[in-house]
Amino acid sequence: MQNAETVLSIIRERGERGLALENVYRMLYNPNLYLRAYSKLYTNQGAMTPGITEETVDGMSIQKIEQLIDDIRQERFRWTPVRRIYISKKNTTKMRPLGIPAWKDKLLQEVIRSILEAYYETQFSDRSHGFRPEHGCHTALREIQTSWTGTRWFIEGDISQYFDTINHDNLITIMAEKVHDSRFMRLIKHLLKSGYMEEWKYNKTFSGVPQGGVLSPLLSNIYLDKLDQYVEKTLIPQYTRGSQRKQNPAYKSLTAKIHRARKQGKRDAVKILHKQRQQLPSLNSNDSTYRRLHYTRYADDFLLGFSGSRNEAEEIKQQIGNFLHSTLNLELSEAKTLITSATKQAATFLGYEIETQIANDKHDQTGRRSVNGRIGLRLPRITIEEKCRRYMQKNKPVHRPELLLDTDYSIVARYQQEYCGIVQYYRLATNVSSLWKLHWVMQTSLLKTLAAKHRTSTTKIAKKYRNKTVASDGTTHVCLRVKIERAGKKPLIAQFGGLSLKRQPWATLDDKQPPQRRGTVELLQRLLAEECELCGSQTNIQVHHIRRLADLKTKRGRERPKWVKRMAARQRKTLVVCRECHNNIHAGRPTQQKVSE
Repeated sequence: MQNAETVLSIIRERGERGLALENVYRMLYNPNLYLRAYSKLYTNQGAMTPGITEETVDGMSIQKIEQLIDDIRQERFRWTPVRRIYISKKNTTKMRPLGIPAWKDKLLQEVIRSILEAYYETQFSDRSHGFRPEHGCHTALREIQTSWTGTRWFIEGDISQYFDTINHDNLITIMAEKVHDSRFMRLIKHLLKSGYMEEWKYNKTFSGVPQGGVLSPLLSNIYLDKLDQYVEKTLIPQYTRGSQRKQNPAYKSLTAKIHRARKQGKRDAVKILHKQRQQLPSLNSNDSTYRRLHYTRYADDFLLGFSGSRNEAEEIKQQIGNFLHSTLNLELSEAKTLITSATKQAATFLGYEIETQIANDKHDQTGRRSVNGRIGLRLPRITIEEKCRRYMQKNKPVHRPELLLDTDYSIVARYQQEYCGIVQYYRLATNVSSLWKLHWVMQTSLLKTLAAKHRTSTTKIAKKYRNKTVASDGTTHVCLRVKIERAGKKPLIAQFGGLSLKRQPWATLDDKQPPQRRGTVELLQRLLAEECELCGSQTNIQVHHIRRLADLKTKRGRERPKWVKRMAARQRKTLVVCRECHNNIHAGRPTQQKVSE
């Protein structure tokens, strides 16, 4: 049996060569693919969240994989309807539906996802950045910033209820163009039609893919790849012409006058004419022989940058709308699909404001205007206000009562984690320094939280924990630091602050594939050893999972069970046990011991 990486590399090569993918269903018989899928999924919080059945990652075993493969081989496998819940949508009172699959469905979906991703990834457009390895929000934004110079119009695209309106027949047809396996395609079709349970009532699914499903993001990219190909092969060639813009006649005339005035020695006239010329573009922005169209997409949101007339921008929007309607049975959201002037109004994309900058007073070393026409990425002011609001009441920073029972270390680490995530995401913004307001609000809220916990003043807390640290760019910052000394071990340190708020054009926060961790490899080796780590039994081996290490804590004065001591000593959220020991753990009964113990 080939190992998982060998299988996926063969599939990847077929994708690179543009060959059809065949015999996919038989690949689902390979247990190594399921072990790989398990190692990827078990660390997720959702792995311990049940679907409509009680099954979760807890109790995972080689026997479960073998049974699942046998069901697939005999074509007995049936997808379980997902459990539907609702989560809030940003900036609206509407709720977004989220599907939670059963554990065995998650496992199989991850196997299918790994196969399809290996095949399609090399064929996807470089302008698609959502839900892809080595791509993410920052790669999309950097592409816009570096390649869209001179853009006059932004077309902000948003597909109305995209995940809920994907046409199943269209998706199957699109996949069948490259995946030549009727049994596999039937399995995908049954997944799409498996339905969902809401308030214990079964509902059929006639369109869409469930948000929350392991496979859904990849299927959505396969579907919208048709849009990417249409824009790249039809619209961009249609609206791209000319090597460069012609020179602006008015600018050219003033240049000639400056040249004559210099010859005549009229210095004052040269200064006046030079100031007048600085207010004009050097190139003709209305040149009818020059057009450029740019495009980038992240999931169902896309942005186009166009150098041309407003009427042509309207035509592009209309053609995209017609293509989505006629070919993919999708509709553009009229309220969210906007055409904005790039120099007068910022477009909103992936949480940034995007604009074409104009600054006639900014020059490079040669005297040329260095900013005009370049794309600027800005952190919206409203975003800063929204982030601050979480830590404020009546326009003042306040303490967070839900954290008062936590340790000082945990409270400081929590604030730093929240602050760091925001700073890391907006480091591409030219005005990232405006996050100092958020820093002050969060720091004040943190001090008030610690002061409320210890029933003292914020001044005393600040004096106790104030320290200095050096940021990644070499600058020194004042921070709040909590240090816990440990005998024979390195101290635990948590600090708030110490992050540079200087713009970093090449900052990255993308969906890169993380390297396989030592703990993941170790877990698979322990599972394959098929020996209970408590009693030494070699039959009916399963893996006991917990959500977090904090769950191992017991009340003071109570003796910790043997299995808790074992997991705490290893600092692992998994324990390989036999079925009997696993049942005893969940029942709260004592577990058996190895004879050697």
